[in-house]
Amino acid sequence: MEVTTALSDALGSYLDLTSEQMKLTASNMANVDTPGYRTKGFNFEQAFLAELNDASGAGGPLGAQAPVGNVDGLVSRPDGNNVSMDREGMQLAKEQLQFRFGVSLLRDQYSNVMSAIHAEAK
Repeated sequence: MEVTTALSDALGSYLDLTSEQMKLTASNMANVDTPGYRTKGFNFEQAFLAELNDASGAGGPLGAQAPVGNVDGLVSRPDGNNVSMDREGMQLAKEQLQFRFGVSLLRDQYSNVMSAIHAEAK
């Protein structure tokens, strides 16, 4: 038996998008010395809202891919690479906090569901 709620589905989507962000950040960091490499990213808030709207409108599962593109406004080095390890380090720290927050909220959500199930059994 699977027990999910709209909130737990939304939190799952939140964690999926945060994981995607972490993968992009890791890829950017791995390509710091690749000539011509452009920093990749996506707007987390827009992607999350789009997934919530898609899921609520269609009633389908969350998990659409976020639109990934080049990050504008970064300074390029002479070799054309614009990856900043300072920026990527800050991004990774932010994404780790986002992920921990999402896990904590999901844990609380399932704890509430389990409490409700056990309260019915008494």
